[in-house]
Formats: sequence, structure tokens, C-alpha cells
Amino acid sequence: MKVIVCVKQIPDPATPGELDPATNQLKREGKLILDESDSYGVEMALQLVDAAGGGEVAIVSMAPNDEMSGMRTALAMGAAQGVLVSDPALAGSDALTTAKVLAAAVQRLGGADLVLAGTESSDGYTGTVPEQMAEILGLPSVTFAKSVAVDGGSLKVNRQTEAGYDDVTCPLPALVSVTAGVVEPRYPSFKGIMAAKSKPVETVTAADLGVTPAGWAGAGQTISEVAQAPAREAGTVIEDDGEAFGKIVEYLEGLKVI
Repeated sequence: MKVIVCVKQIPDPATPGELDPATNQLKREGKLILDESDSYGVEMALQLVDAAGGGEVAIVSMAPNDEMSGMRTALAMGAAQGVLVSDPALAGSDALTTAKVLAAAVQRLGGADLVLAGTESSDGYTGTVPEQMAEILGLPSVTFAKSVAVDGGSLKVNRQTEAGYDDVTCPLPALVSVTAGVVEPRYPSFKGIMAAKSKPVETVTAADLGVTPAGWAGAGQTISEVAQAPAREAGTVIEDDGEAFGKIVEYLEGLKVI
């Protein structure tokens, strides 16, 4: 069984983020770490391959400056190989361009029986990339998976909803986004950390994958301004003198709530 996991490498959340004044983008210089939300997908993939009796877990990622520190963490956990897409032309890419790039990286690895991703990244929160990838790859998509199992050529997913859970079954290959807490990610062992240094990671550009245009040109958008959120204003205090309900109704009418 072959499973490919999308992993995002992000600035350390413990370090205050900084914007580039020239582009109003989050600076992604220096070491990047594996997004915690994606560590669940890596662990799930490793467990599924073990349950299948053999196979391989591969990873794909998109990051600037050939940075692969976060990918090395996933490799140390047990992934066998990876594809890193690193290209200055990708700066400013929107969710759809990111999905196109990652989908092309999956295809470069020869596809998979299953593609896993987190529900959303810790520094982006669009929550749309996995579904867009599934559409591009022509795969069934299951979101918010709380448990994942493979039974022959079928995928069985316990999907979290606001009202509880849905039991979903679909054919393989498929793309699934998993929630935090779906499994307990393992800590890389010293042996795994050392082995990760020699595991193959192919570095490619957007042009190598045939994704053009990319970056700001592909997104068709710019960040024109970034401003501090206004300070919260003091609330309105209404004292109950027996007629407070009328004042509350009047206040809500002023807000056009009622």
C-alpha cells in the first residue's frame, strides 16, 4: 500500500510572526517546522501501511529556500521519501495554486492508494486545499476524518460532524483530510532522525511540475494593506430598573439585529 501525505512547513508558532513590509506576507526565512496538524496525517499513514502488511509512506511539501527541516521530522517518523517544491515564483500563491502544486507533486511520485492531509494549516486556515487537490486529481474526497481504515479496495472513514459522526465508505484511491487527535503522533527516535538524513527528497520547481502561472500572477490578487485590528470599545451597560427590556430592544434595533 502506498500513502502520500501533504505536510506543511511553517515558522515556529512559539516565535512571533513578522511581515515582510515589501509584500505584506509572513516571513518564512530560516528553519521551518512540521505543522502539528500534519503530524497526525503522517502517523495515520504509517499505521495504515503497517496494518496493510507493507508498503510505503511518502510526503510532499511546498516551502521556500529549499527548506526541509519540517520534512525531515516526517521522514524521521518513518516516511520513506519526499518531494519538495521550492521556487521563488511561488511566493504569493493562493489556495488553488497550492493545491495544483501539491497535486502535481503527488503525480510526480506516481500517485498513491491514499492521499492524506490535515484539515487546515496552522498558519493559513483556509481549509480548502485538500478538497481542491481531490478535484484536480479526480479522486473521491472525505473531510474531517476522525478514524480511517482500509478494507480491501475500500476506505472506511468515521467523519466528524457538528451533530456527531458519519460513517463514510468510498473506493480507493481517495484523498482524506484528518482532524487533530485522530491518532497520537510518535516521537522520532534517534535512529529515525539519523536515517532521515539519507532518505531521498527530490527538490523541484513549479515549472518542473508544469504549474504556470504561479505565485501572485496565478493568484490574481495582492495584499494592498495590513493594519492593526481596532481596539475593542467599551460595552454598553444597561441597568435593570424594571424597564430594561425596552432599552435592550432599542439597542438591538439600532444594530439592525432585530
